[in-house]
Amino acid sequence: MKKITILALRNTFASTVMGPMDVFFLAGQLWNHIHGLPLTPFFEVEIASFDGKPVKCLNNVFIQPHRAIEDVKKTDLILIPSITDIEKTIKYGAQGLQWLQHHYRKGASIASVCTGAFFLAETGLLNEKTATTHWGYVDLFKQMYPRVNLKPERLITDEGDLFCAGALGAGVDLPVYLVEKYCGHEVAIQCSKSLIHDMGRSSQAPYTVFQFQKNHTDERIKIVQQWIEDHYAEEIDFDRVSKNFGMSRRTFERRFKKASGDTPLVYLQRTRVETAKKMLEAQNETFDEISCHSGYENSSHFREIFKKYTGLLPTEYQKKFHRL
Repeated sequence: MKKITILALRNTFASTVMGPMDVFFLAGQLWNHIHGLPLTPFFEVEIASFDGKPVKCLNNVFIQPHRAIEDVKKTDLILIPSITDIEKTIKYGAQGLQWLQHHYRKGASIASVCTGAFFLAETGLLNEKTATTHWGYVDLFKQMYPRVNLKPERLITDEGDLFCAGALGAGVDLPVYLVEKYCGHEVAIQCSKSLIHDMGRSSQAPYTVFQFQKNHTDERIKIVQQWIEDHYAEEIDFDRVSKNFGMSRRTFERRFKKASGDTPLVYLQRTRVETAKKMLEAQNETFDEISCHSGYENSSHFREIFKKYTGLLPTEYQKKFHRL
């Protein structure tokens, strides 16, 4: 039987502690109970806090841990839930960081949910490895951990013994994924069906909102970004844009990419896609009409661009997010 330790951190989302705990606890039990079969639990699950005392979650619910982290002698997997005050949690979490490194050296795997990836990355264990986190914290993560190969479009990343899951909702996707890894496909399907959870989600791209990255100090580029956002529906010639803003095309491309993280063309495409997403969510216009409003006369071309950034066709996106 695998032993799993969930680290309870102050001001976490309670669901990223209790949700995974329920999935691991119910694996081999809920399905069997429904079908009148003997219960066959696969995991021993415990919650640990830094000092063994109750932890207050963001919603003011207190979680009572089973023990302090120093009393965990051996475990197979440690799960880090989401964290809210990221820098403060890391600053006062040195004890937990050392504990994670210690158990990793002893052979434990480590998984993180949502912004818990920051706490895992702070250990240095994710350096030169692939990770994901909540799409709203991508820029901050890249600034803090440039050596981590961040893949924000992925819902789950798997480095063999280090796992990350994207946003809050992935707090169920990840444990189901780990159930499959440790217990096999059949048990994972049983979990999925008994919990009424969709297996196989691999991307958080449909849920991502373009952040219009302006957390930089290049004021000239900020002005260009705003200009693109104001004129996205027009035909834009970046040779002319760079000239109008007093830069050569090469300098313009270099400065724009360095400041925003995207090329001017990608920034324009993402701005147009974000506009189209809002129209698909709120209006009943055809995609051809939305394409024109977004700056594309060729709706087939825009459909390809839309799928590139959202992972969905426009009709699929509208079906998923259109208002009732």
